[in-house]
Amino acid sequence: MSLDQPSRRAFLAGSVVTLGGGAYYLTRSDETAHELSPSLHSSDETSALGVDLAGKPIVGSPDAPLEIYYWTDFQCPFCERFERGTFPDLVREYVEPGDVRVVVITVPYFGADSMTAAVASKCVWEQVRDDELSAYWDWHAAIFEEQGEKNSGWASAENLLEYTRSVSGVDADALESCLEDRRSELEDEVGADADRARSIGVTGTPTFVVFDPETEAAGSLVGAQPLERFDEAIERIEDA
Repeated sequence: MSLDQPSRRAFLAGSVVTLGGGAYYLTRSDETAHELSPSLHSSDETSALGVDLAGKPIVGSPDAPLEIYYWTDFQCPFCERFERGTFPDLVREYVEPGDVRVVVITVPYFGADSMTAAVASKCVWEQVRDDELSAYWDWHAAIFEEQGEKNSGWASAENLLEYTRSVSGVDADALESCLEDRRSELEDEVGADADRARSIGVTGTPTFVVFDPETEAAGSLVGAQPLERFDEAIERIEDA
């Protein structure tokens, strides 16, 4: 099994080769992403991959030489498995040493409640991005910990507000106001993120693209992959 390194031009045309497509098999571990406190930063730039970074949490150093784009949906069960089983190791092995930064892009692949959660995510990030960025990570992990059956109502606005009240540093009343006053505007932003994802071949969650802005080498992984698949993908891109 190999991972190709197409140019950015080829990638934008949807030509990236996927490593381990459909391999949704990761076993849950006892460790959760909620136990980590990684550094986060924000950006208003458009990345070399053509992704608008505004409104998206970025885990890791802004100077990291490699980027991983992570498309996720709070209702996606395989995203939850990745968050529990692989994300903590990925942060420890690559993000904390400064080798990789992870751009988190929330998209609504599972319907109306997924859109509500994606809009709420943007509201919370805007609320904390200039002050307590780590509070977003706590909120993000707390929502995944509450994940129920898709479209069962667990991710309704009312329930998201209830979960938020347990997260220190995030104002649930401010989130409620944001959901009421800015929902249409933020739904348009989420929709644009989803359109952009589809335009570069992202058709489900979780999907990851490992990208080197300097060489424009890129490769993708699909599903709740173990750390070893990320090791291989990162090595291939570094050697491109």
